[in-house]
Amino acid sequence: MAAKTADVFSFAAFDPSKLSEGFREFAEKGASQSKEAYAKMKAAAEDATKTIETTMETAQAGTVELGLKAIDALRTNADMSLSHMEALLGVKSVAELVELQTAFIRKQAEMTVEQAKAMQDTVKKVAETVVKPGKDAAEKAMSTFKAA
Repeated sequence: MAAKTADVFSFAAFDPSKLSEGFREFAEKGASQSKEAYAKMKAAAEDATKTIETTMETAQAGTVELGLKAIDALRTNADMSLSHMEALLGVKSVAELVELQTAFIRKQAEMTVEQAKAMQDTVKKVAETVVKPGKDAAEKAMSTFKAA
């Protein structure tokens, strides 16, 4: 009986080479997965950086475009006002004054509506352009999650 008890507790059946081989496979698999995860994270970070750079460049260009539109509107309004003042200096009657003033107000209102529409269209275009890189990046990220 003593011999059977000794067999149960003996380490003769234990093979350390199999244990170290299992640890090596586990470590290699872990290292491989870590490299893959790092590569994916690095690619995602690079894509995010490019997206932010593109968005900032687009926003800056859009701001310049909006500023130029505003300056153009101000210039047009100033020119119109100066022309109106010159015309008022040549008025010979109250009826002519009323007619000039009415025409100026009507033309000013029409111009303001046109300028507002132009600014609105420009703002919409700039907003769509600024949002596009982020939207594309989000769609790309979502497609990689769906594929995984």
